[in-house]
Amino acid sequence: TLINRVLKTDSIPSPPVRNTTTHEAIQGDLFAELLPPVDSSSDTTTVNYSALQELKDIPHSYHLVEEEKEILELISTLSNQESCCFDTETTGLDPIVSELVGMSFAFKEGEAYYVPVPADFDEAKKLIDKFRPFFENEKILKIGQNIKYDIIVLKKYDIHVRGKLFDTMIAHYLINPELRHNMDYMAETYLKYRTIHIDELIGAKGKNQLNMRSLRPDQISDYACEDADVTLKLKILEKAIEKQDLSKLFYEIELPLIYVLADMEFTGVRLDTVALGEYSKTLTIELQNIESEIFKLGETEFNINSAKQVGEVLFDKLKIIDKPKKTKTGQYVTSEETLESIKDTHPIVNKILEYRGLKKLLSTYIDALPLLVDPKDGKIHTSFNQTVTATGRLSSTNPNLQNIPIRDAQGREIRKSFIADEGCLFFSADYSQIELRIMAHLSQDPSMVEAFNSGEDIHAATAAKIYKLKIDEVTSDMRRKAKTANFGIIYGISVFGLAERLTIPRGEAKELIDGYFETYPKVKEYMDKCITDAREKTYVETVFGRKRYLPDINSRNATVRGYAERNAINAPIQGSAADIIKVAMNNIFKRFEKENIKSKMILQVHDELNFNVLENEIDKVQKIVIEEMENAYKLAVPLRADCGKGKNWLEAH
Repeated sequence: TLINRVLKTDSIPSPPVRNTTTHEAIQGDLFAELLPPVDSSSDTTTVNYSALQELKDIPHSYHLVEEEKEILELISTLSNQESCCFDTETTGLDPIVSELVGMSFAFKEGEAYYVPVPADFDEAKKLIDKFRPFFENEKILKIGQNIKYDIIVLKKYDIHVRGKLFDTMIAHYLINPELRHNMDYMAETYLKYRTIHIDELIGAKGKNQLNMRSLRPDQISDYACEDADVTLKLKILEKAIEKQDLSKLFYEIELPLIYVLADMEFTGVRLDTVALGEYSKTLTIELQNIESEIFKLGETEFNINSAKQVGEVLFDKLKIIDKPKKTKTGQYVTSEETLESIKDTHPIVNKILEYRGLKKLLSTYIDALPLLVDPKDGKIHTSFNQTVTATGRLSSTNPNLQNIPIRDAQGREIRKSFIADEGCLFFSADYSQIELRIMAHLSQDPSMVEAFNSGEDIHAATAAKIYKLKIDEVTSDMRRKAKTANFGIIYGISVFGLAERLTIPRGEAKELIDGYFETYPKVKEYMDKCITDAREKTYVETVFGRKRYLPDINSRNATVRGYAERNAINAPIQGSAADIIKVAMNNIFKRFEKENIKSKMILQVHDELNFNVLENEIDKVQKIVIEEMENAYKLAVPLRADCGKGKNWLEAH
């Protein structure tokens, strides 16, 4: 695909992102989850651009609905449908701050309706309220593309969408997790159809780009109606969902989760901006002190943010290693990975790494978070994404809360700034060693299953078996090594990788790995079987049938094949953990609604759930959360969840 792009032989341009259905990243990502490159050869239905139909080529009946009589007739018709697609046109990308410009509806292919919404909020609310019988009718299936966005926008107008959902973006994500999931791309792929692109209406991105509000309703109507019509047509994806045995995962886990995430995003979490501001001052002073130390160690002043100048000081002036790596342009390589590998050669290297880490932390979180607070409610409203990671884990953006470092003092200070509402407590619950428990379940290794079922400390038990000692004779260092082995080996860590992580000789690392597999032979059998099965099927599955496709599993390139093999072992475990916590979230949300709990789930970070809890509900919430987390799925070993509470995230976790 790269060659095609360079040589201009690829006739299909990458479709632009739809303005009204996605979020634009506005915050840097400190530790982004890396995804493997997409294998475009798996997308077999791509067609030549010239073969695509456009709106002018197909019969259609699109209606601009503005008169009171027409609006009431439309509402009456909508309320009698079994299923209907709806879409919103808004003033921006963020559903929390964007205002409605219009709504479109489609319940019959080739036919759609666009209703403009007044700019005045009170007038808009009156109009949208008339559609309540449709939006809040639980019997009508609502179809949409990234429908969570529309649900959140409508919440601002006091409309609470109800009923079963069908989201075309999520359907496509489950079918092809590593492809694009925007509507334009899917229309070209599945319908051989080119949609009206947003830049044709408001212009390309830049300072001269218009706002949807600045257009007349008749200018928006076809675009908005087409959105709803095309999304309705894309419901054909349900056939692929059924064919690939993804129905349970799609209908029982992912779709109900949309309501949970919409509620979490809309609720938001309070941030102590004053405390963060003070901490920013403290870290800025610390950064200046580190800078002075670096200049002293380097015997000169230089721009620490310049890779070129850092390389010249380290390798030309100080000559800390003999043969430093260079780029093709002749510049020294000073990446984090490179500096980590030579940090023991000179104290300046550690200081530069410390400086970079602190600077990133300041710019990515400490100084950036207060800018993301909504001035209306003083809260941060992160966006949880269901269709980003290949493993099924949720990711979050604006801000990315998944990767706030927790092991160092600075990261803990950031968590301390996430606080509960007045009269509430911050409550946190997280799964204990869920991935190891899933490995015990999937491998059915008797020793591992027994260790969990008897309630033993799994890391101490592993160390005892590897070192052939009684469990009370295991030292803290042995347990530490066993813990690293437990988590590293199930993800295919090599002898070299384990030696580096534990800073031990390779010989000792090899003995540790050999001892591990001798202790848990069924784990080794399971890992080998994962790779064998993946080679045959080119995919692996979670306990709920989520598929991770591995087209490179039979590659002749050992590096590429090795990456796929590690994913063959990793994906069923990490993906199953992601599925299980989603089930728990759905069940907790249902229990809260059923038992009229006013407290709210506000954050999800991998294996951890966080809540803003009214003080008089804390005992009830704790009981519900722990019950639902520990009973989300029946493993061969018990699921365990730990919990805590406090005034802020740090105290609670």
